[in-house]
Amino acid sequence: MTSAATEVARRVPSAPLLLVVGTALLVSLPVATVWGTTTLELAVVVDVWRARLGGAPLASSADTIVWNIRAPRVVLAALVGAALAVAGTVVQTLVRNPLADPYLLGVSAGASVGATAVLTLGVLSVLGTWALTAGAMTGAVLAALVVFGITLAQGGLTPLRLVLTGTVLASAFSALASYLVFRSEEPQVAQGVLFWLLGSLARAAWDQLLLPALALAVAVVVLVAVRGWLDGLLAGADVARSLGVPVRQLRVLLFVLQALLVGVTVAVAGGIGFVGLVVPHLARMLVGPLHGRVLPVAALLGALFLVWVDVAARVLAPPQEIPLGVVTGIVGAPVFLLLLGRRRYRFGGEA
Repeated sequence: MTSAATEVARRVPSAPLLLVVGTALLVSLPVATVWGTTTLELAVVVDVWRARLGGAPLASSADTIVWNIRAPRVVLAALVGAALAVAGTVVQTLVRNPLADPYLLGVSAGASVGATAVLTLGVLSVLGTWALTAGAMTGAVLAALVVFGITLAQGGLTPLRLVLTGTVLASAFSALASYLVFRSEEPQVAQGVLFWLLGSLARAAWDQLLLPALALAVAVVVLVAVRGWLDGLLAGADVARSLGVPVRQLRVLLFVLQALLVGVTVAVAGGIGFVGLVVPHLARMLVGPLHGRVLPVAALLGALFLVWVDVAARVLAPPQEIPLGVVTGIVGAPVFLLLLGRRRYRFGGEA
């Protein structure tokens, strides 16, 4: 048996894998609300979830802690994890680079400028609790437009131009955010900016879930619809064109979708690294490079991963909370190196 055939034989069937990971995610959502500043009994948590889902909330402090504080946080972690994993898959296909992650093209850095401006300068303060989200989303949109416009002006959305333009502008946006922090005279503001830049779900609330849920749903539906084109693009622009793929239009679509996902996730949770880099590779290793399999597997794996990363962030250094980016970096770096060390794994399924 050839090495390519051996690699195919070792892949996990996608349907059973989706069932297992999906079940694990559904179980994890209520279980993850057990831990926090106060650890609750699992039976108490189960009673709260059962009562809430049944439409009869309990009149207790446990109900407030579980449903109003921890439950929206856990659900938001799942949405953000899934969105980052899908965005990572899109970016890696768009630029055909296995080291690409959702923050490569400068959208995250632009969102950071917007959020930092809110925290340091008080812009959009009239929006109250939505000011930070609105600032980050505004920064993300403006950054995406700048990257898109400059790349088009240079000759088109080719992988090399996207990577170079996005990397350079990301550095510029990061420098601007650092300057805003530097000029701030309040140490608490600088600490808040740093914590937000490394990712946090501490601000999670039920009314914040609609935006990431809609962005994720739209992106997944569109990407699954063009999954065949994505497979062709991953093989190279020339191969894709020979298969009838509208390469230029597809690249524009992918850029818009990844900008949407990254902008929304950074707006609600800050910058969380490694999820969009590691999880797509893990999904490809398990089910192969075809996007019809990779996208749903990556989404569920990303959701499950970030749910438990958030649990670790809450319990590892009580009573303080560790930024999510710190935990994902500690876990993600060795996992990614382990994936790279697998002799039979190749990006895009190349032998």
